[in-house]
Amino acid sequence: MKKVLCFFLLFPLLLLAQDKETDTLNFKASLALTGFWQGGNVETLIFRAKSDLSFKPWKKGVFETKNSYVYQEFGKKKADEDILSLNFLHYNPDANISPLILAFVSTNFRREIDLRYLFGAGATFRVLKEKKNSLKFSLTCEYEQTDFNKSIFNREEYNGVPSINTFRATLWVNGKYHLLKDKVILSHESYIQPSLEKGNNYRWRLDVGLEMPVWKFLNFKINYLDTFESIVIKDQRQEDSVLTFGFTLKSY
Repeated sequence: MKKVLCFFLLFPLLLLAQDKETDTLNFKASLALTGFWQGGNVETLIFRAKSDLSFKPWKKGVFETKNSYVYQEFGKKKADEDILSLNFLHYNPDANISPLILAFVSTNFRREIDLRYLFGAGATFRVLKEKKNSLKFSLTCEYEQTDFNKSIFNREEYNGVPSINTFRATLWVNGKYHLLKDKVILSHESYIQPSLEKGNNYRWRLDVGLEMPVWKFLNFKINYLDTFESIVIKDQRQEDSVLTFGFTLKSY
């Protein structure tokens, strides 16, 4: 799993070196590296890598993969390692309404998630589509299985079984806006995922980025990530937030 993720994270660097060719092949790729470090009495290290890659396998089809890695360390002790791979296959994505299928794979050290996978389908609705600005919503339905390292949860009804399976409905919101004559780029990716079977099983994720171009293919980036899980291992907090700073390399 980690080797596959490393490939998807680093593959955009290969595309950056072949900009003209990737344009011809309808490739788009970006790699964002952000983090935070504090030394002294309390040493803190937070590192986040995120790559986006999309290409057209056929005329009206677009495959998109978004992969991220988050690592946290406090006092030289590992506190978190979060891997997430989001994969989408869109059909005719330039239309106002377009179908899609999706598949996710993730792990999480702090939440003691050994493996989570999810697959489903749905549709995307474009609300705003301009040359440099976009806003779209998606509604999908998925089947999910999450395998935990422990089986004692904050909600007692789930105790005793380390795997939780459910069907979910997901509302996605994605937007990107060029502001102040392209001096600032605001982007957001978020979703909320309630279970269709249990009202107390839901989660959300909010990923907001603020970028300032430094060069044609390089932006300075501030990134805020907030995640919430309603079902966690007992005595764990349900919500996590991370603020990081760094750069984005892109091929377009």
